[in-house]
Amino acid sequence: MKLSGNTILITGGSSGIGLAFAERFIKAGNQVIIIGRRENVLQNAKEKFPSLITRVSDLDIESERAALFDWVTANYPDVNVLVNNAGIQQRFNVLKADAKNNWSYFNKEITTNIEAPFHLSMLFAPFFATKEEATIINVTSGLAFTPFAIAPIYSATKAALHSFTMSLRYQLSETSVEVVEVAPPAVNTDLGGAGLHIQGEPLDAFADGIFRGLEEGDKEIGYGTSVNRLRMSRDDIDKYAENMYKATKNTIE
Repeated sequence: MKLSGNTILITGGSSGIGLAFAERFIKAGNQVIIIGRRENVLQNAKEKFPSLITRVSDLDIESERAALFDWVTANYPDVNVLVNNAGIQQRFNVLKADAKNNWSYFNKEITTNIEAPFHLSMLFAPFFATKEEATIINVTSGLAFTPFAIAPIYSATKAALHSFTMSLRYQLSETSVEVVEVAPPAVNTDLGGAGLHIQGEPLDAFADGIFRGLEEGDKEIGYGTSVNRLRMSRDDIDKYAENMYKATKNTIE
């Protein structure tokens, strides 16, 4: 992937990993569009980086995803990079979850983490295939490879996005579209709620590490503890997941 001269669309770009990526893309000489649900948070991002283009959009809604595609391609026809970064994480005990009366709460994680990036990738792929150079970057997680039992839906959605990304890469391999997977470890952001990831990797160091991977042309990019998890054997995965659960199960009891 070339790192300058692009027009880049980043979902979930108003804070955390998305905004850290936006900052680096801007500094590298790109036009950057960020999408988020909250106008005030988007405005705060724009105050930090005035060149940002912002749009409020709820990507859980199918019609809004289609409207976003139409708006971007009509107003910024040079767009050639999509970063599917938006995601949410919920931690819960399945024995205590009220799935009968509160399924919409749990389903939101599936819609945000699977349906939205699948749909956006399929909307933009044919458009990007007409470009000389284009890239789709899907942000999964180290948990796509070693499930975090107290965040079971999140882990499963990221595993699904990993699988989809592999298939997308094969299908687009004879086009101009590169497909890149970024698999973060725990990063010090507010994912899942403030304070849950304070022991995670520093955000700036993580974002810098991912950009080194993009510069080197890597198609699957991990960082810190997620690097080894990308290539773990099944036995190692089982042990890693078991140890993580034992260390955290008391937080959902």
